[in-house]
Amino acid sequence: MTKIEYKHTEIAVKKQFGQNFLTDRNICRKIVQSAGVRENDRVLEIGPGFGALTGAILETSPQLIAVEKDRKLAAFTRKEYPSVTVIEADFLTVNLTELTAGGPLRIMGNIPYSITSPILFKLLDNRHHITSATLMMQHEVARRIVAAPNTKEYGILAVQMQTFCEVTYLFKVSRKVFRPKPDVDSAVVNIAPRTSPADTDEAGFRNFVRTSFGQRRKTLQNNLRKSYDLSAVQSVDLKLRAESLSIEQFLSLYKELEPLVG
Repeated sequence: MTKIEYKHTEIAVKKQFGQNFLTDRNICRKIVQSAGVRENDRVLEIGPGFGALTGAILETSPQLIAVEKDRKLAAFTRKEYPSVTVIEADFLTVNLTELTAGGPLRIMGNIPYSITSPILFKLLDNRHHITSATLMMQHEVARRIVAAPNTKEYGILAVQMQTFCEVTYLFKVSRKVFRPKPDVDSAVVNIAPRTSPADTDEAGFRNFVRTSFGQRRKTLQNNLRKSYDLSAVQSVDLKLRAESLSIEQFLSLYKELEPLVG
């Protein structure tokens, strides 16, 4: 079992939590600067760990909430940063609506690789309560989020996130600045809810996108015909594959479809 000692606190690294602790203070300050954190912002950090990013955030904004699942790390944060409001819980179970009673949140964090997608979809569902989310994640996932049409990375995650948010790839982070060192590099991405959101049924649209990419090598017609009436489609060529469509084309196509019943 890998153990890390920091400021007389020894922590057994829990693989099930996906713990890889950022150690480079300069990168932490760069993340805070890139996020555009301001003094009056209410910031929520996902998984503060040993507080490298926590300390950098506090240099700019004193209103910090930290969500930490690991009991020992939660206790460490309370002791090391007494001004921080610590919520000892799994971020995926935290009610963000309750936390935004005092205003929207700016989300930050070095998020576990194993639950990156669930975190992203939780933030997407709660985007009306956040100003932005600046997150460090596995480099491969970052590329998938910001991917453009007609690339192998472009898929469900890119379309879902880019439809409702402005997504920006900020910079790459070497695996060498983490303890323990992961097997892959990371990247920092900024996600900001669109000021003019797409006018569509979100649940229906998400299901439509998943169906469109059901089998990547099949055409839109083959993927969609069992679930939707395609007879009125004029906006796109249904012989194309889903990976060829822009966000605007996905929205236009969805508005032309009628789900089949039964």
